[in-house]
Amino acid sequence: MTSTLPEVTADQRTTVPARPSHARRRGGGPTPLTVRPVIRFRSSRADLLLCGALLVAILLVQGWNIQHYPTLSDDEGTYLAQAWAVQEGKGLAHYTYWYDHPPLGWMQIAFLTWLPSLLSPETMTVAPMRFAMLLVSAASAVFLYVLARRLWLPRWAAGLAMALFGLSPLSVVLQREIFLDNLAVMWMLLAFCLAASPSRHLWHHFAAGLAAAVGVLTKETMLVILPALLMTLWRHSHRDTRKFAVTGAITACALVGLCYPLMALLKGELLPGAGHVSLWDGITYQMSRPGSGFVLDPGSGSYGVLQSWLYYDRVLPLGGIAGAVLLMVTLRWSVTARALAGPALAVVILTLVALRPSGYLPAMYVIQGLPFLALVLAGGAASVSHAILRRRRGPREGRALTTVRRTALAALALAALVVVVPRWYEGDRTALTADANAPYRQAAAWMATEVPDPSRARVLVDDALWLDLVHAGYEPGLGAIWFYKADLDPAVTKTMPDGWRDLDYVVASPTVRRDARDLPTVRDALEHSTAVAVFGDGEDRIEIRRITDGNRITRGDRITDGNRIAGGDGR
Repeated sequence: MTSTLPEVTADQRTTVPARPSHARRRGGGPTPLTVRPVIRFRSSRADLLLCGALLVAILLVQGWNIQHYPTLSDDEGTYLAQAWAVQEGKGLAHYTYWYDHPPLGWMQIAFLTWLPSLLSPETMTVAPMRFAMLLVSAASAVFLYVLARRLWLPRWAAGLAMALFGLSPLSVVLQREIFLDNLAVMWMLLAFCLAASPSRHLWHHFAAGLAAAVGVLTKETMLVILPALLMTLWRHSHRDTRKFAVTGAITACALVGLCYPLMALLKGELLPGAGHVSLWDGITYQMSRPGSGFVLDPGSGSYGVLQSWLYYDRVLPLGGIAGAVLLMVTLRWSVTARALAGPALAVVILTLVALRPSGYLPAMYVIQGLPFLALVLAGGAASVSHAILRRRRGPREGRALTTVRRTALAALALAALVVVVPRWYEGDRTALTADANAPYRQAAAWMATEVPDPSRARVLVDDALWLDLVHAGYEPGLGAIWFYKADLDPAVTKTMPDGWRDLDYVVASPTVRRDARDLPTVRDALEHSTAVAVFGDGEDRIEIRRITDGNRITRGDRITDGNRIAGGDGR
């Protein structure tokens, strides 16, 4: 079922209110109307050329040096290892799946990395598989451009939004990494595109609900953006079918979203119980995580996260928030502000959540806001441009005044370029030239070549290097042991009755050293070990540490377990 609007082809035009529907002219006349073109992306050559050129630039900047910068993170290793487990048919995770996040996110990563891992299994490690994220970045950038045009931004402003989203140093660094947030953003942008569809087909709105549900099941924190999506859907649906559109979108989103608790229920893991994990425990853990403090308190962890964002780029976060405020203030009399009300509301909600005084603020949180920050910043620029250049009726409007306006606008644009370009150049140049992962590559190579019979060694390692060791011959799960599991997973701890004494090595990366204070087995393993190789220096160094006085000790080039020499008849 569709609405009976006239927008069918690229040549037709849609009429939208320039004021709220209740507004009237003085004297009781009808509401004045603004005529805007219906944007049909696939049939607009100029849009295709601009979007294509920007897409090539974004992929070149994000793809160049992608394996070497930024530093491999433990979260990347976790999600890729879980995707590997799905590919290998080992379950939903490489260890016990405990409902930390819905599994749909790394199922998508498994799909994206399936072909390269099939052709070259040894490349199924974090650094090479970052290239899969370029597909996600490409899709998200195109969706953002389409959304900007559907929200009636002029072509240059849509291009500006796409460039802000894809070329900001903050985006280049974070969109390279294998994060669930990047996948969730892609699905949420698709949902916004469908919600703002100029055709206003009901199936577009139902599909928007489905895409939103997939986004939430990819990263559950996307829940907070759903009100902004609902606002976009409400404003861009036809009034005659609005109730059906909104009801259908909400129903589709809810039904798909409920598949997650339904899965837990069918597995008997919805509620806590003896001998199994539960969805309730996973939610309780996420909600009870220690807060990182108020984001504006210089002594808090959240403040450090904020400074890490601003280190890469101040323009997009601060300018985007300013753009959202501008659009919300001008909502009553600006067509652009009303069209961008949904993205502006998304920025406001995400900002308020980040400002919680006792909440937990992860480093990848800003990824969810990047496209909306870019949209409202470009929309704010379009509003300012329109305010400066708009023509006034009357004889006093002259050519000289028009020239002054254009000169002022050009000066503003030039000032913005002078401020932005040098900062972005330095940030992107670092991303394109620095090598932050040399210690990880060297540590992986050492563990693959210097440890005799890796298949019988037991090593604590972080998830960033876990797959490297698996491909080097270490036994998944019990040979190469993700260091958290040595203390927190009963399936692992029961195989280590003597704790750290049952280990051979610890690969002490910055993550391992930082978190060891809360993990007794890991802490004891570090204390009872000796560094045999060190790669890098300072806080970013990676130490290969051999256990020196445990049950399993190194004698010459052979690892022994009790009185039996590894390499004999089993462990």
